[in-house]
Amino acid sequence: MVRLSRVVVLVLPYVLTTYAIHFYLDSTEKRCFIEELPTDTVVEGHYRAQEWSESSQSYEINSELGIQVDVDELSTGQSVVKTRGPPEGKFTFSSHDAGDHSICLSSNYTSNWLSTRHHIRMYLDLAVGATRRDTEHDRSHISDLAQRIRDLNFKLQDIRREQQFQRERESAFRDLSEEVNSRAVWYCVAQMVVLFVTCAWQLRHLRKFFEEKKIR
Repeated sequence: MVRLSRVVVLVLPYVLTTYAIHFYLDSTEKRCFIEELPTDTVVEGHYRAQEWSESSQSYEINSELGIQVDVDELSTGQSVVKTRGPPEGKFTFSSHDAGDHSICLSSNYTSNWLSTRHHIRMYLDLAVGATRRDTEHDRSHISDLAQRIRDLNFKLQDIRREQQFQRERESAFRDLSEEVNSRAVWYCVAQMVVLFVTCAWQLRHLRKFFEEKKIR
């Protein structure tokens, strides 16, 4: 699996984290990416698959090619998205819990040893923290300025959740470090106590030995 590097682009009034990549895979291959997400974060993905054509010696869109998209929460093993679409499409999901999410793409071709291998070039765009859709109001009646303010508020909420998520991680790391340091200190104290008891026992034994020698 490949972990995508996180690049945050702050452009007012639209604050959005986006990834645009392309890669190659065989028809029997499944390619996965890991994305770390805060709680209640909307992710929108756009993909486009092109298949190698021997006749034209180039990559072309094949209408018979289907793309399988699977998104799972790694911490719970829960399936968030499991869908199959055309060679060009999009998918959207929202993270329920903070943590790593696996985004996997594969083709609909069979993987038995008799099947012909197909070479596929895939383009993938991910928008993390995409704008939520307000289904209760008709956006056609909202002015452009009001809509931008609404979108900006959603982005600021995403940023606050991201900051809270980072603070929680730092707090957990700090607690773990303090626990490790405490155990190390107690281990050193225990070693010193054992060493002190051993030395005292040896001194007492030697003293008794020399007293017995002196009496003889």
